[in-house]
Amino acid sequence: MEKQLKIRERSLPTIKSKESALRMEVKRTKDEVKELELQLEKEIQSYENMVALWNEFNPNLIKVDDVSLYTKKIAGVVVPMLDEIKFEIGRYSLFNSPTWYAEGIELLKKLARTGIEVEFSGMKLELLEHARKKTTQKVNLFEKVQIPGYKDAIRKVKRFMEDEESLSKSSQKIMRANQEKRKVAEEVEA
Repeated sequence: MEKQLKIRERSLPTIKSKESALRMEVKRTKDEVKELELQLEKEIQSYENMVALWNEFNPNLIKVDDVSLYTKKIAGVVVPMLDEIKFEIGRYSLFNSPTWYAEGIELLKKLARTGIEVEFSGMKLELLEHARKKTTQKVNLFEKVQIPGYKDAIRKVKRFMEDEESLSKSSQKIMRANQEKRKVAEEVEA
């Protein structure tokens, strides 16, 4: 039991520092998500003045072909990270299409990239918040339940052993006293 208590007490600082690192990373990721959402909103608003032109645009000209990811460990939590976004650009005639098509394709790429970054940052935030909650629960379990429980159990076992020792010593004293009384009684009789 004492061994388990020592293990819990030794691992508690590590878990607390993991919780702290996760807390900071969650805050940083929340700020990142807010910033990306604002950026997406600004990009959308800046393109709204060209709504009339977008009616001429062929939406099949651009699509997201592939999104590549990699994983990264943040405070012991594996999270997906956005690596690269590949777009497939359809064929169009430079002579027969409006001159702004090339610029429109780049604008759509930028919008799509920002939108995908917002989604991935949101997913990363959810994973980190879940891990932080679990780590906080573990810290609370150790601090408020397990460590006090072990200490209480150890204290009770020590008291029990002390009581047993005192009873044993008392029994020995009583036995010695009885033996001496018998000896004295035998000597008096003899």
